[in-house]
Amino acid sequence: MIIAIAGPYSAPTAELRKKNLEKLNKAAIVLLELGHTPLIGINAALPIIEQSNRTDSYNDIMKISLALLHACDALWLTAESPGAIIEKTRMLEMGKPIYYSLEEIKALNK
Repeated sequence: MIIAIAGPYSAPTAELRKKNLEKLNKAAIVLLELGHTPLIGINAALPIIEQSNRTDSYNDIMKISLALLHACDALWLTAESPGAIIEKTRMLEMGKPIYYSLEEIKALNK
């Protein structure tokens, strides 16, 4: 399955944002090891946002992240955040499953 990963990214410092991104990327590695294809919206958005002169980066990040969801079969909500809740809502609107734990995803492989 192609599984989007959503969780907190935004934080008051660059160091905390980096730690949040590392958590998302570590979750992606686990999905790869289980044979799934992980997608993380912030990973698609950051290179673009970092090179742009746009002033509303949050909305631009969300626009890119939400667009990626259409390619996904499911969402792994690793933890809630305002953006992750928006992603969860979009997936539910599309009728796609939300997983809240790694154990749920591992059960798919049995």
